Amino acid sequence: MRSRTGTRTGDVMDAIRRRMASRALSPGEKLPSIRSFADTMGVSPSTVVEAYDRLAAEGVIRSRPGSGFYVSGAMPPLALAEVEPRLDRAIDPFWVSRQSLDAGTDMLKPGCGWLPADWMPNAAIRRAIRQLAHADDAVLADYGGTRGSLPLRRLLARQFADEGIAAGADQILLTTSGTQAIDLICRFLLRPGDVVLVDDPCYFNFQALLRAHQVRIVGVPHTRTGPDPDRFAEALTTHRPRLYITNSALHNPTGATLSPQTAYKLLSAAAAHEVTIVEDDIFAGFEPEPSPRLAVLDGLARVIRIGSFSKTLSASIRCGYIAARPDWVEALVDLQVATNFGGPSPVVAELVVATLSDGSHRKHLEGLRRRLARLRRETAATLESLGLRPWLLPRGGFYLWCSLPDGRDAADVARAALRENVILAPGNVFSVTQSASAFLRFNVAQMGDPRVFDVLARALAARE
Repeated sequence: MRSRTGTRTGDVMDAIRRRMASRALSPGEKLPSIRSFADTMGVSPSTVVEAYDRLAAEGVIRSRPGSGFYVSGAMPPLALAEVEPRLDRAIDPFWVSRQSLDAGTDMLKPGCGWLPADWMPNAAIRRAIRQLAHADDAVLADYGGTRGSLPLRRLLARQFADEGIAAGADQILLTTSGTQAIDLICRFLLRPGDVVLVDDPCYFNFQALLRAHQVRIVGVPHTRTGPDPDRFAEALTTHRPRLYITNSALHNPTGATLSPQTAYKLLSAAAAHEVTIVEDDIFAGFEPEPSPRLAVLDGLARVIRIGSFSKTLSASIRCGYIAARPDWVEALVDLQVATNFGGPSPVVAELVVATLSDGSHRKHLEGLRRRLARLRRETAATLESLGLRPWLLPRGGFYLWCSLPDGRDAADVARAALRENVILAPGNVFSVTQSASAFLRFNVAQMGDPRVFDVLARALAARE
């Protein structure tokens, strides 16, 4: 067996540290017996004895004569990079994010989750920046208010009213991003050990963030009309979750759309089990016409609406929002003050309001939808010629969820493509149950360079 650290003793010590970092071993908890852990690690009992003795010398664990070894009271800080073993980055929820965010200019990114920079409303953003030069000094220098910009919250309230959500500006909290919105909700509603339901597959950063909150994640199989209602109800009964997090509009990664029948069943089951739903609406702007929304049907009683502007406006101008019942918003305001000392930057909020209010924004969204509709069809046809079959052709957005030919493993294909500077998104980074190894998620907007398809063809033909 190949050693990770250079010695078998080091491997055993490293395995214990990883369990502690991920909270699989808690303060005061007994370590596995020497013989059982030797069997688990495939080493001799004397190797485990040496590893435990070294960890005890470091104060990481302590020995109780006649009883065994126990985790010391002090725990190491939670290191997200160590939450899961790093044996296979291609099935790690951080893998696609790290590769895409750190990609150089020579990298092609069909696996990333955003549009190319030249697709964004940059002219409108530049106009907004010029206007900002004449803003009050307070906008340029002060902290943001506890709820965030009132003009932006009023603009969102008007958009919600058009959907059928009666929520005033006081029911909306601006955040520094959509991810921070989920983080605040998790801090408010969850405790370590709670259960959270997600779709399987789901957006990989849902998993990454939930792991940081030390909760147990349970996946519900996703269908072409939303989560499987029977499996959803079964999970509620079996696991008694506190929270369910999902995309309703243009599900990530599959591109599926929630049906009215499924939405009704989900809300009925969640109400019966007192489960809160977090509905991420970040892809709503890409829909040709609105699909059913849990927040609309529920009226923000048990559903929390979150979103941001990173997909349609700018990923550089970070701003998100939460819409929820008034008492929850009050509590979330306090949490945001504690963790961020106020809402997003007033400069950011001014830029968002000015750009969304620009007369060109509606035309920008219409142009995106038309452009993406054409690209989805063309890219799906090209992928099919390579043996990659779309699970469905979405009605909007920029994702295609495709099955691989000949039982190929997406992680192997992704690693082969990465060697040629192409970043892919293998299916298991999205799957709690690791049941999507035969899928890749493609961003059709990032596939304009024909080299993508050449590299993909070679990666599919390669054998690890």
